[in-house]
Amino acid sequence: MLDYDLAIRQDEPAAVTEQSTREQKAAYDRWEKANRLSLMLVKNTINLSIRGAITDSDKVKKYLKSVDDHFKGSSKALASNLMLQMLTLKYDGSSGVREHIMKMTDMANKLKSLEMKASDNFLVHFIMTSLPARFDTFKVNYNAMKDKWSTSDIISMCVQEEETPQTGTT
Repeated sequence: MLDYDLAIRQDEPAAVTEQSTREQKAAYDRWEKANRLSLMLVKNTINLSIRGAITDSDKVKKYLKSVDDHFKGSSKALASNLMLQMLTLKYDGSSGVREHIMKMTDMANKLKSLEMKASDNFLVHFIMTSLPARFDTFKVNYNAMKDKWSTSDIISMCVQEEETPQTGTT
């Protein structure tokens, strides 16, 4: 059972013939068993309604390719949706600024997994633009600095800024 992913990692060996050696037969049997087990595992982890839409195959690599092809369009839609959410997301003060920044970081990480990587510097600037007017002095100070911040830096600085009492004029 430990080699259940063997059929995913390795190509199918040549079919067994009468001239095949004992080692070749054993390798093919091991691969065939791994293919059956991994195919069963993959199919049983996919929801039935989705599984019916996937082209069936008796080879796990081919089946996984069908799954990948089936969801390519939806990953593009997901990427578009995530980008739109990031563009329109503004900090409204309903949750903490830490949660807001972590939400934006999570969206950026999801985009990275969809091969749409944004640099940390870009993300920091994007986060800064999502902050409301009460952070304007903070933004000016950041822009005046030569140092660049990481997302963890901006979280700690923004939390500190948020916790600083605001002085109003009366």
